Amino acid sequence: MNYTDRIARQVAGIPRSGIRDFFELVLGRDDVISLGVGEPDYSAPWHIREAAIYSLEKGQTSYTSNLGLLSLRKSIAAYVAKHFSVAYNPANEILVTVGVSEALDIACRALLNPGDEVIYHEPCYVSYSPSIAMAHGVPVVAETRVEDNFELKADAVAEKITPRTKLLMLNFPTNPTGAVQPAGELEKIAALAIQHDLIVISDEIYSELTYGGEDGMDRGEHTSIAGLPGMKERTILLHGFSKAFAMTGFRLGYACAPAELTEAMMKIHQYAMLCAPIMSQAAGIEALEHGDGPVEEMRRSYAQRRNLMLRRFAEMGVPCFPPGGAFYAFPDVRKFGLTSKEFALRLLEEESVAVVPGNAFGAAGEGLVRACYATAFDRLEVALERIGNFVSRLKA
Repeated sequence: MNYTDRIARQVAGIPRSGIRDFFELVLGRDDVISLGVGEPDYSAPWHIREAAIYSLEKGQTSYTSNLGLLSLRKSIAAYVAKHFSVAYNPANEILVTVGVSEALDIACRALLNPGDEVIYHEPCYVSYSPSIAMAHGVPVVAETRVEDNFELKADAVAEKITPRTKLLMLNFPTNPTGAVQPAGELEKIAALAIQHDLIVISDEIYSELTYGGEDGMDRGEHTSIAGLPGMKERTILLHGFSKAFAMTGFRLGYACAPAELTEAMMKIHQYAMLCAPIMSQAAGIEALEHGDGPVEEMRRSYAQRRNLMLRRFAEMGVPCFPPGGAFYAFPDVRKFGLTSKEFALRLLEEESVAVVPGNAFGAAGEGLVRACYATAFDRLEVALERIGNFVSRLKA
């Protein structure tokens, strides 16, 4: 049988993840220090794990409401009001999902008709364009540049708006660049969304991990577009537990949106996933209600590693934008005359250090590589020493 013409066109045209393709090369190599996978090197704090264990001990192994446990939705509402200054009704404006990835997928599928255009910014996380395409939408790129600190400029968005534009997709702080969006520019983008009647999907999974002050040790400011005047009614706020709370394996996220949009997303969720795991939801309540302290401890540790990475890249003579959030550095390697993939492959082969080629995050990432600093400090020091050796040979 010829399977080629049996596979849906919108799936056949999607490339494999550039991150996963590259890291198949790393599998089975114990000598490699990976700065590639965007995952905290911490385990979830004990009190969060204990909540999941206690949930199991109590025999909580059932389904929950499709929307998620009401107790968790109430905790989410309180947390979002505190940290994002937006009020949501836990009864009908919050949907608990299986990670933020599911929330992004069902938001696109609930809103897009074939041919609807979605503006998103690159470099960006690898799933945004495929999520749009799989929902039969048309991905439209607005590039961000290192010269602008990888901020998304309102003018760049305005240039891409057409009569078919329906959604604007944002991710700040951004994976892979670590960029944060200034409130002033975000206000201009919000004005465009209102003017052109766009809905905004805002992925703010890294919002707790920001770096302020001269040394980055203070928590930086984060502005959610959902909290700007006139924007709650046209924004789907996506957030979750994977990054700040080190709960990647719990697969727990949520979407906050007007009731009508939440209902539309829930329809897909109830048939595709039904509900998020109940023990993960129990852990989520503990994280939101008692997790601020451990989150700050982890954030300060990431800030120290961020500073180490920036200092060492500067000593190597490798330009690197100082990330304002997340846990990624995005150094510029164009001066060495190699493509992003060539640089990453040679670094892996010659020094056993894994980074991700920047073009995995879109064409705008070509010439840069992503290095994740959410890895143990001592291993990070060794990795940077090896990168320094590699760069020295390239210069010779």
